Amino acid sequence: MRRSLLILILFCIMSQLTEAQLWKMKRYEVSGGLGPSIFSGDIGGFSPGENIIGLKDMSFLQTRFNVNANAKYRISQSFSARLSLTYGMLKATDERGSNPDRGFEASTTLFEPALICEYYFIKNKAENSYAFVSSGRKFLKTLFTSLDFYAFGGIGGASYSVKPNLALENNSGGFNSGGFTTVIPAGLGTTLIYSPDLNFGFEIGYRYAFSDYLDGYTSQYSNSNDVYYFLNFNITYKLKTGRNGWPSFSR
Repeated sequence: MRRSLLILILFCIMSQLTEAQLWKMKRYEVSGGLGPSIFSGDIGGFSPGENIIGLKDMSFLQTRFNVNANAKYRISQSFSARLSLTYGMLKATDERGSNPDRGFEASTTLFEPALICEYYFIKNKAENSYAFVSSGRKFLKTLFTSLDFYAFGGIGGASYSVKPNLALENNSGGFNSGGFTTVIPAGLGTTLIYSPDLNFGFEIGYRYAFSDYLDGYTSQYSNSNDVYYFLNFNITYKLKTGRNGWPSFSR
């Protein structure tokens, strides 16, 4: 009786330890995403007195798009590191805002590499299920148990090029056609665990630039550098971890 009880206890402990380590079976992920990009600079938008928290600056006229690719490595069950590469377009126009008569307009393209750390403050329950990980079946028992929620932050850079209209190009304050700047990405995201190999996600990302010239222009009234936002819908594919610790592409 004692031996049977001991075996049962050991089996339960080993089962829990095994399930707690299941995430290590797929430590590598690759993903792609796309979505709108929203710009907040010195062209367009409203003065601080008219726009206390900046929400009025977010408009369709200053919205374009971005696409990105990511390679991710899971450091632990709650932390991941990722390399993110993003191509984006930004738009700035005085057509809507506090200076419609000035008539400045700029279109910016940028390429942004970034190193980002993710912290998962809510984890799904599927990846701790051996039956789910090994079977390959989809996991959608309930929506909440299939979701991850995470916060992220990091450091990156943006190589950018600005195309102005004539009013901006010939303005007396000068025009900057492009360059490179450091950016700080931060934001929140959620991931839907669809299958052992496939996730779908949504991410809201804020970028603070160490430059005030992403729209090619700054003024004496500017009190902060430029910022922009990415809203991305992502698809993630998880790779098996090989015996050597590197990703395996075999089924």
